[in-house]
Amino acid sequence: MIHVYYGDGKGKTTAAVGLALRAAGNKMKVMFVQFLKTEFSGERNLLSAVENVTLTACPQELKFTNEMTPAERQQAASLFRGIFERSAASALSARYDMIVLDEIFDVMNEGMLGEAEVYEFIANAPNSIEIVMTGHNPPQRFLDEADYVTEMKKIRHPYDRGLTGRIGIEF
Repeated sequence: MIHVYYGDGKGKTTAAVGLALRAAGNKMKVMFVQFLKTEFSGERNLLSAVENVTLTACPQELKFTNEMTPAERQQAASLFRGIFERSAASALSARYDMIVLDEIFDVMNEGMLGEAEVYEFIANAPNSIEIVMTGHNPPQRFLDEADYVTEMKKIRHPYDRGLTGRIGIEF
């Protein structure tokens, strides 16, 4: 089945991590793929130590997309396309039970990964694979295709007061 966690609220990645841990705890093979994150995102420490979870590599450093130069955006897009293509092929060939595509909607919205390419993967994936996708503003056809859709709606967030992210809470 297809799961979508989206919205402007906190908790999308946290929900995906929780579902991945539940699946791994029940002996399911999970591939966890992150976009727009670095190796230093806190959940990676735990996920990398969990049996039955394969965690794909992330860059050591990565700017926010709105801070990237055109050349940096092009380089990031190439990186993310490669991560997606390798992960999709591996998820199918290695017979994973679940693949998490964390922040996939954001890389699509930034034009760094083609919507059609991602949609083709989910539309043609075997029914035996749970596909979990997170991010902001998913295209409507992904919402229509999904079996589970959860919107995280921000009511209040410390960012609104100018506070930056905190280790262990936001990353």
